[in-house]
Amino acid sequence: MKHVPLAAAFWTMCGAAAAEGAPQAAIELYVDTATRQIYAEPGPGRQRLGRFVQASDAPPPAVAPAPVTSERAVAATTTVSTPPVRHWYDRIGIRGYVQMRYNHELGGDAKDLKSPGDRYIGRDQGFGIRRARVVISGDVTDRMSIYIQPDLASTPSGSTTGNFAQLRDAYADVWLDAGKTWRIRAGQSKIPFGWEDLQSSQNRIALDRADALNSAVRDERDLGVFLYWSPKDVKERFAYLQKSGLKGSGDYGMVGIGVYNGQGANRPDRNDQLHSVVHFSYPFKLANGQYLEVGADAYTGRFKVSTASVTLGGRTFTPGVDASEAGSTDRRVAAHVVYYPQPFGFQAEWTVGKGPQLDVGRRLVRTRSLRGGYAQLMYRFEGEQGIVIPYAKWQTYRGGSKFDTNAPAMRVDELEAGVEWQPSNAVELAVAFANMRRTDVGAAPYRRIDGRLLRVQLQVNY
Repeated sequence: MKHVPLAAAFWTMCGAAAAEGAPQAAIELYVDTATRQIYAEPGPGRQRLGRFVQASDAPPPAVAPAPVTSERAVAATTTVSTPPVRHWYDRIGIRGYVQMRYNHELGGDAKDLKSPGDRYIGRDQGFGIRRARVVISGDVTDRMSIYIQPDLASTPSGSTTGNFAQLRDAYADVWLDAGKTWRIRAGQSKIPFGWEDLQSSQNRIALDRADALNSAVRDERDLGVFLYWSPKDVKERFAYLQKSGLKGSGDYGMVGIGVYNGQGANRPDRNDQLHSVVHFSYPFKLANGQYLEVGADAYTGRFKVSTASVTLGGRTFTPGVDASEAGSTDRRVAAHVVYYPQPFGFQAEWTVGKGPQLDVGRRLVRTRSLRGGYAQLMYRFEGEQGIVIPYAKWQTYRGGSKFDTNAPAMRVDELEAGVEWQPSNAVELAVAFANMRRTDVGAAPYRRIDGRLLRVQLQVNY
């Protein structure tokens, strides 16, 4: 049986009704801002066009012209059709998602584990809301788009309560050409460094991002200005990989360059020197329909470390910083490869560089080498019960944790295996087992802790 798009089927039925003289009902239509396809129901990334009724193909009945007696009468009987005015706020859409988590200790010193990716890991924890995002986005004009995203489940440093509202994204895209291949992005947005950092946590399979890449940019975001370029065919591939359920990272340009403050999201610059970044990523479409994405990123700048009194080895001291007034050297390069799950998938990233790190022996924060990355396997099953994606992820990191006080050395070795089930587009359930060996970088003596966890996450999309 030949399948017909929903909108086309509707117009076909309306045309038949019109031919039979039946009354015609109006329908609301929506357009996907990325693919420009028409839909008969709302959804993520779709903008409302309005209510429409199928026009009859039959010629209108003949009407005898009324006698015209003067030019004034002609003007009075002439109707000028004007298209309805579409305001900018008619182009704005609202969507979002909520993640609820639960971690259960299975062995080792799991109660003492701490992870920057999940604050609900550790002692005396229960259910927690990991994210509660609301996205307001759309095309204000044909050449300018906006994107604003607060998170309603943030916890400020030092707070004993959670679920505060905090800004994640607030930026505008200014398109430089009619084909929308060149754009300037200005505001607080994701820094184009690391494929997994750019991938939304709404789409990510593993519960947390790998520390090696995520330690480069706090909350993956900062305030800056970026230039992105995506040719038309590449732009279409990025859109397909994200909207098809293959969990792409989105369109951050085939090529991107930019400058940003460098101190992390929602933090002011501290040294009057900007970080600079360059990004490249290309999604190949193979002859068999398989998608393979490869790319590389690099950034450089100076980072100002925060220090405080600490007790280590029986001595209390405040570390000095072996760097200029502008801050410590902070630079990295990274490479990624993603073989999208169709049905088998694989992704991996690796980074090397230099950054600030506490040298306990010298009681100094000084520039030291860093390295790390991850590899992940996954398989995508699709059936009547929805989509099921089992996965396994290994990660490692050896380097400083620059965003934490005193930039302590961070040692991570972790293996996570789990499965994600999507019974519908609105609901996702993930269950995973994690074997963690990681440094508690939140407080001295910066112990390395081993533990095993059962992790559960429920996500609802709206």
